[in-house]
Amino acid sequence: MSENKWSETVILIDADYLDRVAFDFIINFERMINRPIPVGDLCHWLDCVALDGGLQQGDNDVQAVFLHSKTKKALENLRPGDFETELNGRAFKDNIAEFTLLSFPVEEVVSPSDFYVQSLEALLESQQVKRLLLVPDMQAVGARVQKICAEAENKHITLFAMHPVEPQGFGHEILGYSLMSALGIRSEELG
Repeated sequence: MSENKWSETVILIDADYLDRVAFDFIINFERMINRPIPVGDLCHWLDCVALDGGLQQGDNDVQAVFLHSKTKKALENLRPGDFETELNGRAFKDNIAEFTLLSFPVEEVVSPSDFYVQSLEALLESQQVKRLLLVPDMQAVGARVQKICAEAENKHITLFAMHPVEPQGFGHEILGYSLMSALGIRSEELG
């Protein structure tokens, strides 16, 4: 992972976790608002995360890095979702940024938690990366990620989690808001 040329902005995503949260949202919100929830729009979600992470519309270059278990071939609740054919080495451009998508399977020599933390540490060491937007499984690595982020210097870091965290030297956003938008769930439906 360290051999890559990195963009100034990188979104580091635990894809298995993201897919589980999207599934939970679909199941729970279908019951709550009494309508089917379609599979989410991954590109729209990336736009929301970039904006929530402080990126302004413009000529930005963003890399979205999806870390996933080796047995998982695709996101099931967001599209596009196939790690090899749709998300690895692909790109799209809109009014927010040009997004380059990369996917890396977790090899058996390291746990998914350690792989996420090691990837984060490698990105923090890169002089090219200025802004990091993190979507970790907070139950698995939350304390480690928060400690690393609190000690990081010269990086603009936003941590996306389902529950509020005490940001210490980094920003925090609720992951659920961007997922709701990507799944087409409108706030007026919740009232």
